[in-house]
Amino acid sequence: MDKNLVSLEDRIPKLKQMRKKKANRRLIGLLTIFFLLIFSIIYLQSPLSRIQSIQVEGNSYLTDKEIIEQSGLEVEDNIWEIKGDKIETMIKKHPEIEDVKLKKGFPNHITLEVSEYKYTAYVQKGKEYYPILSNGKILDKKLSHIPDSGPLLVSFKEGKPLSIVIGQLEEMSEDVMNSISEIHHNPSKTDKTKVTLYMNDGFEVTASGETLAEKLVHYAAIVSQLEEGSKGVIDLEVGSYFHSY
Repeated sequence: MDKNLVSLEDRIPKLKQMRKKKANRRLIGLLTIFFLLIFSIIYLQSPLSRIQSIQVEGNSYLTDKEIIEQSGLEVEDNIWEIKGDKIETMIKKHPEIEDVKLKKGFPNHITLEVSEYKYTAYVQKGKEYYPILSNGKILDKKLSHIPDSGPLLVSFKEGKPLSIVIGQLEEMSEDVMNSISEIHHNPSKTDKTKVTLYMNDGFEVTASGETLAEKLVHYAAIVSQLEEGSKGVIDLEVGSYFHSY
């Protein structure tokens, strides 16, 4: 009995010490939460919670200013009152934007990561040129000259044939794409996507818009087999045939 009493008495200081440590940990936890709340309140009420910079990444055609204006964001807006999904929806209403992600950087930085529709080809109206986007839409944006990044499309309107041809152009290699100067839409009763291509080396090519990328893979090999100096039409609608002028 005496041994048990001694043992219990020995343990009492240890129990008190454990309780004290537990109480200290609880106090530290409460103080940490308290100071975090104070810091959060001060931060949210201070200029640090206001947007100080907006950065745009991934854009090639639109300027940073155009994208920021489309977003509706402004420097000095409260960064934590911004709803990212609403801003992204607003930006994606622009016809040239395919996708966008808004990222917040502590303490007051916004990054807009955008993906634009590619300028795949161009159409001419009067003296101006208009880009055709990779989704088949003709952009209402005047250009003073045609860039070297895509062919000129003639007699096309928005619709299925144009979308098909644009899709085929997207599948082509850069070398094949750069060999095309113009693509004219010449639909027939049996093929609404039929086209005539005017190549940069002087040849004409007739083909179905639906198999354009597949057939033009062999274009360089076909031309290499022709007599030097010969010019004419390469028919790729069914098989491959050459008709000299």
